[in-house]
Amino acid sequence: MGKNVLVILGSPRKNGNSEVLAAAFIKGATAKGHTVTVFESAVKTVQGCRACRACWSNGHACVFEDGFRELAPLAVQADVLVLVSPLYWYGFSAQMKAAVDKFYSFLVPQSKQKLKLTEAVLLMTAEDDRPEAFTGPVGTYKEICNYLNLVDRGMVTVGSVNEVGAIEGNPMLRTAEEVGAAL
Repeated sequence: MGKNVLVILGSPRKNGNSEVLAAAFIKGATAKGHTVTVFESAVKTVQGCRACRACWSNGHACVFEDGFRELAPLAVQADVLVLVSPLYWYGFSAQMKAAVDKFYSFLVPQSKQKLKLTEAVLLMTAEDDRPEAFTGPVGTYKEICNYLNLVDRGMVTVGSVNEVGAIEGNPMLRTAEEVGAAL
């Protein structure tokens, strides 16, 4: 039986390197019969969490009306969470961070819905060519997995790709496809 896979794209750059990396992962996942839904956090504009603790008080995961209204039901349906982001100042993009922060609404006592997520994947690209440049977001990803009790199904980080299209032909695209197929 196929899994429901939620891919959150965190890049504001259309057709950028992280989107190409995500496409390779999606190719592998769909080839194995998994259903993939893509949420573009830069296009859907998710505001940052305001720590108001009013989650669910108006029937929605977040009381503020933004792109999370679309993301929340997708998160509830998903078995696998895939975070895809370019490296910005040694962390996730602001668009990715805003989307992930609002997952808090599913963990509060008053939550009306629970996540059924069991697995996660991290896909990242960067201009920086040093593997240690990914230390911050990889650590954050591992803690997200720990906090949500998710099994890490793979991390694919690709350095030295800045200009649009720089990732084309990179062997890590095949690795991303294999991670998708291995779900």
